[in-house]
Amino acid sequence: MSTGCGSDAQNDDSRILAQAAPTTATSSSATLYKRLNSVQRSKSKRTGAKQATNSSCATKFKKTRETTGNAREADVDSNCHRRIQEQQLEMTSRARHCAWRLGIVILGVCCITAGVYLLRNWIDMFTRMRGKEMALSPTSRSYADWKVSPLPLNFDVYLFNWTNPEDLYEGSPRKPHFQQLGPYRFRERPDKVDIEWHNQNASVSFRKKAFYYFDAAGSNGTLNDMVTSVNTVAHSGARRLSELASILRVMASASLSSMQEVYETRTAEEWLFKGFVNSLVTVGKILSPNDVPYDRVGYQYPRNGTTDFDGYINMFTGADDISKMGKIYTWNNLRHTGAFEGACGDVKGSMGEFFPPNLSTNQTVYMYMPKMCRAVPLDYTETVTVHGVTAYKFSGTRRAIDNGTMYPETSCFCVDGECKPSGVINIARCAHNASIHMSYPHFYLADPSYLEAIDGLQPDKEKHEFYMALEPNAGVPMDVGGGFQANYLMERIPGVALYARVPRVMMPLMWAEERVRVTEEIAASIGLVPLIVLIGQIVTGILLAGGLICTCWYPTRQLTHFCRSDDPKAKASVLRPLTTFSVTSNATGATPFRPHDNHNERVGVRLLDYRRSSGLTDSGCNSATESLIGSSSSTDVIIS
Repeated sequence: MSTGCGSDAQNDDSRILAQAAPTTATSSSATLYKRLNSVQRSKSKRTGAKQATNSSCATKFKKTRETTGNAREADVDSNCHRRIQEQQLEMTSRARHCAWRLGIVILGVCCITAGVYLLRNWIDMFTRMRGKEMALSPTSRSYADWKVSPLPLNFDVYLFNWTNPEDLYEGSPRKPHFQQLGPYRFRERPDKVDIEWHNQNASVSFRKKAFYYFDAAGSNGTLNDMVTSVNTVAHSGARRLSELASILRVMASASLSSMQEVYETRTAEEWLFKGFVNSLVTVGKILSPNDVPYDRVGYQYPRNGTTDFDGYINMFTGADDISKMGKIYTWNNLRHTGAFEGACGDVKGSMGEFFPPNLSTNQTVYMYMPKMCRAVPLDYTETVTVHGVTAYKFSGTRRAIDNGTMYPETSCFCVDGECKPSGVINIARCAHNASIHMSYPHFYLADPSYLEAIDGLQPDKEKHEFYMALEPNAGVPMDVGGGFQANYLMERIPGVALYARVPRVMMPLMWAEERVRVTEEIAASIGLVPLIVLIGQIVTGILLAGGLICTCWYPTRQLTHFCRSDDPKAKASVLRPLTTFSVTSNATGATPFRPHDNHNERVGVRLLDYRRSSGLTDSGCNSATESLIGSSSSTDVIIS
C-alpha cells in the first residue's frame, strides 16, 4: 500500500521482478508478453498516481505554509504594533521622569545659589533695608528719641573731701587722705538745639542743652555738704607766674601767698553746678579774657541749661551709609582737637546714642568725650543679656588710659614729652592749661604708685568699670555705666612760697557717671532686630539643606540601588565606561589588543532543536533536529 508520499515505487518494481522470474520456464512468450504489458500499464498507473500524490502533497504543504505564514505575519504585525505602542509609552514615561528629575536638580541648584547668596549678603541686605528706616532725618522714627531721650537719665556725682590739707608738705608723716561723698544725683533732661542738616555729606550739626534737677531721694547727702578740695585756681595761677617779669613775679607771688590757700572749702552745690567766685578768676578775666572764659569756678559750671559745655558737634546721619550713623565728623568745626599729637587728637567715635551696626567681638568702639578732647576706645570683654536680649559688653581697658607705657600706639598721649605712669591722661590743653588729669574712678587699672601716694581710695571693678552693653546687630546701647575721675597734679612751684614745699602727688577731685538701662518694652523692640537676622539665617540654612537634598537625591538613590543590586550585568554596564576609559588612557604607546589575529578563523555554534524553514526539500518531510552552523556556506550565525 502506498504511503501517499511516493517512497514505495522502487519496492514495487523489485517485487514484480521477483515474481516473474520463476514463471519464465513454464509460460509461453505470449503470456509473458501480456503480463509484462500489464505490469507496465500498472506501473504507469502507479507512477502517475505517485506523481499526482506528490503534487497533491506539495500543494497541500504550500497551502499550509502560506496559511501558517499569513497567520504568523499577522501575529508578528500585531506584536510589532503592540511593542511600538509599549515603546512609545515607555519613552513618554521616561521623558516625564527625566523632566521631573531634571526639574528637581535645577530647583536644588537654584536653592543652593540662593542660600549661598543670602549667607554672604543677608546681614548687609537687612542692614540696608533697616538703614532706610533708621537713618536720622526730621521725619525718621529715630529722630524724636535722638533729640530728647525717652529714658530717665541719672547723673551721679561723687566728690572727694580732703580731710587733712594741713599735712601737705614734703616729709609729712601722713599722706593726703580723701573721703568720698555722694552720690549727688541729678535728673538729666537733655535736648538737641541749633540743629542744621547737611545733605551734601549726610550729616547734622547741633549743640547739646541739658537741665539738671537735684534728686534728694536718690542722693547720699545734700547740696549743703561742706567739701574741702584742692585750690586748683591758685595753683594754676602760680604756674603762670613764670611768664611774668621778675619784679611782677615777686609781687604776684607775695599777693597769691597772702590771699590763697592750697585748699578750698565750699558747699557741694558750689563745687558742682552753681560755682563760686574766686578773686584770681575775677582778676584774670579782666587782664586776659581769652585765657579765662568763665567768671566762676565749679566742676560742672556752666553746664546746667547752656549749649556751650559740650561744644558744636557735626555727626553723620547714616542716610548714605548706615554704618556711619552716629559717628562724629567734626567738633567745634575741628577734625583734630590739637590737645594731643597724631591719631590721639583725632575727632572720631560716637556721642553715645548710636554705634556701628553688625558689631563683632574683635572690634573696638570709640566714644568721643568733649571735655577730654579725645575718643575713648572700648574693647569687647564679654557677652551679657539685658532683658532677654543678647548684647556685647565693651569696656574701658588699660589701653584707654595708657600713654605709651604698656601700648606703644598710645605714646601720643604724652604731653610736652612727659609720660607719666600708666593710668592717667593729661588733658591740660583741653582744660585751659590747668594741670587736670583723667583716670578711671579710684585709679582703677592705674599704676599702683597713684594709690600708694594717698589714702582713702578703693578701686572696685563692679563700681568703677566704664562700659557699654550694645546690641550687636543694631548697635544700640542697652546698658551704660561708669565714668571718669578728674585729678589734679599737685607739685612744687619754685619762687612761690605757698607751693615751695608741697610734694608731687596726684590729687583726686571728683568723678561722675551716667547709668542708663533700657526698659523691657524698648528691649523687646530692639530684640526684633536679632530675631529677624536669625530668621534670615534659618531660611538660608533651609535653602542650602533643601538644595543639597534636591541635587544629591537622585544620584544617591541610583548609587544606593546600584550597590544593593544583585544583577551583575547591570553593574557591568555601569562600570564598562570606566573600564573603557582606563584602557584608553593606558593605550598610549602600547600594542592594540586583537582578540583574533586570523580573520578567517570562525567559531561554530551548535544550536539544538533548531528548525529552518529553508531546510525543506523535495525529498520529503525530513526534520533537521540538529544542525551545525559555522561553515563557509552557512548564512546563520558567524562569530569571528
